[in-house]
Amino acid sequence: MVYTITFNPSLDYIVTVDDFKLGLTNRTTSELMLPGGKGVNVSIVLSNLGIENTAIYFSAGFVGDEITRRIKESGIKADEIRISEGCSRINLKLKSIDGTEINGMGPDISDEAIAELYKKLDGLKEGDTLVLAGSIPSSMPETIYSDIMANLQGKGIRIVVDATKDLLLNVLKYKPFLIKPNNHELGEIFGVKLETRESVVEYAQKLLEMGAENVIISMAGEGAVFVNGNGEVYMREAPKGKLVNGVGAGDSMVAGFIAGYLTEKNLLHAFKLGLSSGSASAFSDNLATKEEIMKVYSTVE
Repeated sequence: MVYTITFNPSLDYIVTVDDFKLGLTNRTTSELMLPGGKGVNVSIVLSNLGIENTAIYFSAGFVGDEITRRIKESGIKADEIRISEGCSRINLKLKSIDGTEINGMGPDISDEAIAELYKKLDGLKEGDTLVLAGSIPSSMPETIYSDIMANLQGKGIRIVVDATKDLLLNVLKYKPFLIKPNNHELGEIFGVKLETRESVVEYAQKLLEMGAENVIISMAGEGAVFVNGNGEVYMREAPKGKLVNGVGAGDSMVAGFIAGYLTEKNLLHAFKLGLSSGSASAFSDNLATKEEIMKVYSTVE
């Protein structure tokens, strides 16, 4: 079984505003509302690819109710941890101005809620896959991902981490199965600017030396790079297509890699399916379907 954890899920309100003007009333020309948060996105694409999974997440208030309703509507098993105070966040994504977002803060997570999470994780079994993805509320320690991995050490659980800065660096000593920073996040870690596929290889290999087993570096329109501890290095340019909605593309890449690995145990296939999944979601209004993903996959060299 695959489990995803989302500490700070959201209701993503994705809108198009033609000829947006600051300081004036702007009206939307298209609207889309989706359950969001990196772990939730991974769960949706895994489900689209036929991989059974459970989404574990924290929720609060009426927004939390709607997040749960929409997750269940997607056909995913929802394992909600309810927070009694505060409200889950709403994130505004302005589709007509690429990359423009206003993300909410989300509720504080109590010690009791964290204890409930650990109780759920105690039920994971050898061979299960756990995905730790996305930001955490500011009230939580930056060690939460590494604390979870320390607690699961020796249980034979495959752990995937998609996070930034200290959330990512703190887990490396526990040897995560896969990490997926993008080239900007990788450059920020090492204080360099990385713009070509060739330039990221050296620094991705440093993450291997620090403990990661497999590393994907996503690079948007430049494609992606994969390296692992066996010395394998794969580089692929981005598949051709029109960017429609970049929200969730990186999460789709993680889901595609997991699905590819679990079905064939082949890392090159997993990397190609990950790249195809990320691109297919970027070419779609919503997170990509299996049909959309396999259509892109057929074009990847």
